[in-house]
Amino acid sequence: MTSSVALDWDRLTEEATELLSSYIRVDTVNPPGNETRACEWLGPILDREGIPYRLVDPGRGRATLVATLPGTGARGGSLILLNHTDVVPFERDHWTVEPLGGEVRDGYIWGRGASDMKGMGIMELMVFLLHKRLALPLERDLTFIAVADEEAGSAFGVEFLAREHPDLLQCDYVINEGGTGSTEVFGVQRPTFTIGVAEKGPFWLKLSTTGRPGHGSVPHDDNAADRLVRALGKVLQWQRPLMPSAEVLEYFHQLHAGGVLRDAVTGALLQRLAAEHPRIHSMQTNSISLTTLDSGVKHNVIPAEASATLDVRLVPGYDPDRFIDELRAVIDDPRVVIDEVFRSSTPPSPLDTELFAVMTRATKSLVEDAIVVPGVSTGFTDSRVFRRLGIPAYGFVPVLLEPEDMGRAHGNDERLSIANLRLGMQILFETVRGICA
Repeated sequence: MTSSVALDWDRLTEEATELLSSYIRVDTVNPPGNETRACEWLGPILDREGIPYRLVDPGRGRATLVATLPGTGARGGSLILLNHTDVVPFERDHWTVEPLGGEVRDGYIWGRGASDMKGMGIMELMVFLLHKRLALPLERDLTFIAVADEEAGSAFGVEFLAREHPDLLQCDYVINEGGTGSTEVFGVQRPTFTIGVAEKGPFWLKLSTTGRPGHGSVPHDDNAADRLVRALGKVLQWQRPLMPSAEVLEYFHQLHAGGVLRDAVTGALLQRLAAEHPRIHSMQTNSISLTTLDSGVKHNVIPAEASATLDVRLVPGYDPDRFIDELRAVIDDPRVVIDEVFRSSTPPSPLDTELFAVMTRATKSLVEDAIVVPGVSTGFTDSRVFRRLGIPAYGFVPVLLEPEDMGRAHGNDERLSIANLRLGMQILFETVRGICA
């Protein structure tokens, strides 16, 4: 599967590199976000191409941009190319380049958002622009959405759209972040691309308790901080079983079929891989991370209040209310109050759709010896909102990351190679042609 359209990928890669470098310099660190700045950067580009767009603005400088190239509808509803414009904060002292500098050096574009996810945003933008420039026929609408606030829960982004502008989300398919490629898997050198079909459900909780304050020189048994620490100790020692979903099992079975895993997929293998790889363990179980602690006003004052937050991620399909009951039983202290901060649980996207097959073919046509497997993300993305509506949404950032680049998103010295920017555009272009033409 390769498109019959002849393109100058050298020139397009130069253009995309310049765009990404400039885009990184647009400060959309969230909080506070200021994603309207990204829309004001994108808007003139679309204006020059003669593409109309609209801004959906909930206020506070948190706008989202939506643009559509109309198709005939002969092959169904719209394909949405989704990307978020906000990026996470950074600690400047730990970077060797300016985080918002967009420096191009040593074959890479450097800066916050290069891989998460302004790089993918530029790939989607370039593919979108190419369809307008070349007047390529479309048998379904092609929509580009640059959405706000993904990194902080999407209250000003896709959740706002779903609530106030649901018509903008109506489509047949979504391509978003949540899956990518790597040159090495489990120590085996083999180009392997993951298409994200599901993600663990965020279930953020707050534990809080109260006690009797007093002077620190006179300890007593009603110390709020002591009570919270005892509860947290039980939580952190709680051993939860592995519960691999059907999608996780398919991921491993396909890695085995592709020769990455030599051993057949058994419970023993999954246990071993979970023990060796924290991410693989998290994929298969309800995970808990203690993220904040708050108690006390002074070194010599026994506190009256204490609280902690837990970042819980549930395996797809797990009932949050059941988890709360299990957590209460583990803590076994009615004076520790459990409050929900955020929950989201959505079904997986199916593996047997036309788009999944097209993404697989496009990838294999451009990367020799590639394996394409379904994946379950331990984090969550805006795809959850579409899946909640019954719309298939796939995580598909078609780049091949080296091991040393796998942890740079949300980390220090984030970067994307120019070669990957080119590859991503090529695979994404073939994918869009395959599903829209």
